[in-house]
Amino acid sequence: MQDFRVKTFLTVCRTLNYTRAAEELALTQPAVSQHITYLEREYGAKLFTYHRKKLELTPAGRVLRDGLATMAHDDVLLHERIEEVAHGATVKLRIGMTLTAGEYVVARPLARCLGARPDIQITVRSGGTQHLMELLDAGTIDCAFVEGLFDKARYASRPFSSERLVPICAAEHRFPRTPRTLEDLLGERLILREEGSGSRNVLVHALAQRNLSPASFADHFVVESLDIIKIFVQADLGISFVYEAAVQREVQEGTLRVIPLSDAGIFHDISFIYLRDSIYEQDMGDLFEALKA
Repeated sequence: MQDFRVKTFLTVCRTLNYTRAAEELALTQPAVSQHITYLEREYGAKLFTYHRKKLELTPAGRVLRDGLATMAHDDVLLHERIEEVAHGATVKLRIGMTLTAGEYVVARPLARCLGARPDIQITVRSGGTQHLMELLDAGTIDCAFVEGLFDKARYASRPFSSERLVPICAAEHRFPRTPRTLEDLLGERLILREEGSGSRNVLVHALAQRNLSPASFADHFVVESLDIIKIFVQADLGISFVYEAAVQREVQEGTLRVIPLSDAGIFHDISFIYLRDSIYEQDMGDLFEALKA
């Protein structure tokens, strides 16, 4: 059974703001402060500190957050499993997916798995990698498929598939000279995803390894929707970098073109992640194996 002070602590961890946490929990701010003070006495360590007027977790606070987040999630699942046993309810499963992972990599094997398991009641949440990690920490989802970078020390993970990030342009786009390396594309306008997007983080990381950034291109747009990015590129408004699986249809139809470069391709794993040390780790493993079958 989750202690109400633990819920307060995890809410402050997520909001990093005592006032906002109090509003979400329908508590007074002094009550929130009292709950945090109780936990600091209980564990004998300072959990939060202020740095440049911003609330931050201390190292001890981060350790406690990671441990209690897993326990809080397990508590929710435990209530659901007891309900299943006592009342014959369906198995509830809450999965998070980033856009590329969900629409182009995981959706079909998940549909196959659900077809074989009519007893599973599923909820799917979409969002960027950072948002899905926040949902995991809050116990709102049980697991997630992400293409972005994450802290492997904090989350248990398994690689689901390796996907290639490719440069694309309109089928009829003409370059001043045939591009052969990534640097040859810097004269183009780059259309990229928003901050926090997994594919953007992968691209930015790959560019940084070559001492480049999105600002190295002649111009750049930021667009939150992959579908809109593809429409903009088809209209020859710029180039973009997307996972190859996401543009297979458009390439086959001849509306988009993958730009062939001699550079080594940008590959990144679609990862299956969940909270470490959960008592339901075996269940997460069984789900992963069912989707990979």
